[in-house]
Formats: sequence, C-alpha cells, structure tokens
Amino acid sequence: MAGYFYPAEKTQILRVLEKFIGNNAGVDAFKAAISPHAGYAYSGATAGEVFSRTEIPETVILLGPNHTGYGEPYSVASHDSWLTPLGETEIDKPLAQALVKESRYLHQDAVAHIKEHSIEVQLPFLQFLRKDVRIVPIVLSGYVDDPAWIDIGESIAQVLRSQKRENSVLIVASSDMTHYEENAQAEEKDAYAIEAIVSLDEQLLAQRIYERDITMCGFGPVIVSIVAAKLLGAKHAELVRYTTSGAVSGERSKVVGYAGILIK
Repeated sequence: MAGYFYPAEKTQILRVLEKFIGNNAGVDAFKAAISPHAGYAYSGATAGEVFSRTEIPETVILLGPNHTGYGEPYSVASHDSWLTPLGETEIDKPLAQALVKESRYLHQDAVAHIKEHSIEVQLPFLQFLRKDVRIVPIVLSGYVDDPAWIDIGESIAQVLRSQKRENSVLIVASSDMTHYEENAQAEEKDAYAIEAIVSLDEQLLAQRIYERDITMCGFGPVIVSIVAAKLLGAKHAELVRYTTSGAVSGERSKVVGYAGILIK
C-alpha cells in the first residue's frame, strides 16, 4: 500500500510521521492498543496519537481483519520479514510458531496477507519509533461471536506468560469503526461500541455490534486483544482520540469512524 495509503518515498513518509508523532503526550507501557488503518490522510493522526503515547517493546503482535477473503481465516504470517519504505522488519518467528502450536485455530499462512492493508499501515509507525522492533502479523476473519476469538486471546496470553514476556510484547488490534454512514449516526454507533471496549467487556461489545449493526471491520482483533490483555493483567482502557473521515473530507453523508484506544 506504499504510495496509496501512505507515502512511497522514505523522506515523505518520515515527514508525515514526524507530523503525527512529533508532539507526543508522553510514553507509557500498555498491554494493548487499538489503532485505525485507513489512509494516513484520514486516520494517521489518530494512529499517531496512539503510538506516540505507547512504549514500543521488542515485539508487537499485530492483529488485523481480513478484507480480501484470501488464505486461512486465522492466519499467522509465515514470512521472515516485511519491507516498507522505512526498511525491513523481522518477524518474531519463535513467538509466531509458539502461538500456532498453542491455538487450535491459528495457522501459518502467507496468502491471507496478500494485498491486506490493515496490518501493513501500522508498521511504519512502529519502525519510526523503534528501528529494531519485531512483529507477529495475524490476519483474522470470522463472525462476531466466533469462539476462535476467545481461544486466540487465551493462547496469546498463555504463550506470553510461559515465555515470561508479559511486559515485553505489545498487542495492537487494527480496526476502523462504522463504515459509510451519516456522520452523526456513525458517531452515535461508535460511541456505543467504544463504551464496551473501554469497559474491557468483549461480550458486551459483541452484543452491541449485533444490536446496532455496527460495521466495525476489526471486531475480531479487538475482541482478541481485550481477552488477552485482561488475562495479562489489564484493568483499564482509555479512548485517546476519535474522529471520522468527514473531519478531513468535509463529506458528512457517508463517513468512516476512527478510534484510538489504549489498554493498561
């Protein structure tokens, strides 16, 4: 997606990231984060506020929804590394393999990651803040109350505990919120979902998504991150920024919502 969702030239992307991250609000350690994945013009400021406040540890588990339908439904990237205009980032292969072994749903797969933007657009933020960061990209597809979400969240927590890495891995769930609805309606629906997320109540989130037909694409990654974070000791979550595409485009009849949330 370089040259489409974000700049393809290194100097240009550095300039953009400096704008989004330069005036950071301070760095703290978090168990998990929720960050949007639209083009940087629309959601980059929200993602930037999330990452600028977050201590980037040695490894980040990146959970994103599968928009393409390619590959395994619960797919851990089988690559050795990923490349962006900012350089190459290694996959944490031992952690990736341990997650596949622990979960009865996760499979190693490269196909699901072809042309999938939800994880890719998070990576330049991480590279900007920590050059030696390693990642575990996981792309997920399924229904709202899919039992896979609980299994995968529990598996992440179990593996991190067994490897004594509870405090050296960050979980990032990539998700946009309501898609292509009128601005006021999108904001109302998203506030309803966000209230459940910051309450760290994955069952309430699923219930509200069904109840209001909330078109939040990354519900699976968010549910997984809540389950894992709570098992790793998370007690609190906060909304750091919410906006819609209408704030940039001026078009309020059909917008997409973007929320940045941190879980501690």
